[in-house]
Order: sequence, then C-alpha cells, then structure tokens
Amino acid sequence: MTDKMEVLNARLFSVDRDTLFRAFADTELLSLWWGPDGFTNRIGTFDFRPGGTWRITMTASNGTEFHNVSTFREVIVPERIVFEHHEPIHVYTMEIDFTEQADGTRLNWRMLFDATEENLELKKFIAAANEQNFDRLEDLLLQISQDR
Repeated sequence: MTDKMEVLNARLFSVDRDTLFRAFADTELLSLWWGPDGFTNRIGTFDFRPGGTWRITMTASNGTEFHNVSTFREVIVPERIVFEHHEPIHVYTMEIDFTEQADGTRLNWRMLFDATEENLELKKFIAAANEQNFDRLEDLLLQISQDR
C-alpha cells in the first residue's frame, strides 16, 4: 500500500529509441512538444544529469505563464529519465522509460503525486493532458521523419 497517487500513460511510437530519447534530451525539440495543447515553452535551464535543474516557462494560449522547476534524479541514455517536479502547483515524481520493441519504442510515463484530495480530483485532467503531450510529440516525430 502506498500513500501516492499514480498517473500512468504509455504509447508506442514508430521511431527508434535514440530518436525518441533525443526528442526529450534536445531542448530545441523538447520546447516544441512539451505540455498539453495550446502551450508554448521557453527553457531557461536544462542541466540534463542527476542533480541537475530544469527550468521551463510554459505559456498557455491565454498568455498565462507557468514557471516550472524540476530536478533530474536519474538519466540513463537512452533508457530512462526520472525527475522531481517542484513547482508551481503540482509536486510529483516523473519516471519516463523508453523501451525498444520490434515496431518502435514504447514510452511509459509514470507520475507519482501525494494522494491529496486536490490531486485525486486532478487525476483525470492530468492523464488527458499527458495524452495531448504524446499527440504533440507524435506530430513532431512525424515532421522530423518527413524532413529527412
């Protein structure tokens, strides 16, 4: 039994693991797809190593800015990324796993939140937002493959 709330999203992407991992590790690419629909991003700091800080400002379509701060806990190229998201509102741990398969790479996102009443109410929203994130990533990967 755990006092954590889990949000799990997974999708198979039809690219190799290195390409999928690079979409996260390359800040130019990451800024193009991170976040749900309607968001744009500015990455201020991206110290991509255990103990490194990640600062990203996500701007909603209405102009509201969200200054996010995270700390990387684990980076295993091209297999796994773990970070702790500290602010602004949702404190959570994100585990991202990249698993090669015959027809592409499976991306698993596991988010762990404290099981507060507020977080439990947001669970469906967060899961849906993650799917939008995956849609944006898939669109970017398709664009990259067409540009080659």
